[in-house]
Amino acid sequence: MQTIETYQKVFLEYLGQFVKEKEPKHLYQPISYILKLGGKRFRPVLTLMIADIFDVDYKKALNAALAIEVFHNFSLVHDDIMDDAPLRRGKETVHEKWNINTGILSGDAMLIIAYQLFENYEVNTFQSLAKLFSKTALQVCEGQQDDIDFETRNDVTIVEYLKMIEYKTAVLVGAAMQMGAIVANASKEDQNSFYEFGKNLGIAFQLQDDYLDVFGNPKTFGKQVGGDIIENKKTYLYLKALEFLDEDERLQLQNLFSIQPEDNTDKIEKVSQLFITSGSAEATKNAIKDFTQKAFSVLETLNITEDKKFVLRQFGEHLMDRNV
Repeated sequence: MQTIETYQKVFLEYLGQFVKEKEPKHLYQPISYILKLGGKRFRPVLTLMIADIFDVDYKKALNAALAIEVFHNFSLVHDDIMDDAPLRRGKETVHEKWNINTGILSGDAMLIIAYQLFENYEVNTFQSLAKLFSKTALQVCEGQQDDIDFETRNDVTIVEYLKMIEYKTAVLVGAAMQMGAIVANASKEDQNSFYEFGKNLGIAFQLQDDYLDVFGNPKTFGKQVGGDIIENKKTYLYLKALEFLDEDERLQLQNLFSIQPEDNTDKIEKVSQLFITSGSAEATKNAIKDFTQKAFSVLETLNITEDKKFVLRQFGEHLMDRNV
């Protein structure tokens, strides 16, 4: 087994060879731009790590890992257009730097490129990767649509919200792990177990993102704290607070989520306080622990050595160890 840093280094070198200048430049320059913007790259690292766990040359999984990363960034390009977001990782978004039409077309090309990368594998592996990828890509779109629909709905349930973040975020983490197992020709049982491990870890990661958006340290979180409150997003924290609050406080929270003041300082403070006093903040932390534990319990079903299970647990703990 290699270190996480080694997987990252090898993947970034492979990515660097992939993003070359091509014509027409206004199609390919935006693709190179978004892929070079950085990010955690933990999804492709997972693909390489799982292949390595089965004692297969992890570099054989580089094309699958790259497909995951290209698809992830494709979804970001289109998400930024839908959100009219000016910045991505502190830099101009693709549609701001070029234009909306270029963002749409370059994103479309990225989706096609992701599929092309699977063509580097022999037919059985190609079919398994493409089938998983198609299912996952469609679920990500379904999750994104649910997220959009929730903005105008006042009856979103916890179950619906968890399904939305599972599809929008978590299934891609599960697919990244399962692809590593597919390239390694692991058993179907182990492939499915790795998918479940990644999916549950992905849900925990997104719930933690919701929590840190309100209660995180802006210096370490890397995003504006309170952004979800400003945008009136119906996160797990918000839905749990509605469940726990009495009628007067529930109406107060709903009213706060119906306004968009010029200065959001007071709104963020009042909403944060309601999240704490209602017990919603604590319930969210417990849900993060529950889904993390669900992921770790899957490890016990895997046909791998205990030291490899330990490495996976360490990776999960490292992923969830973000400062508040």
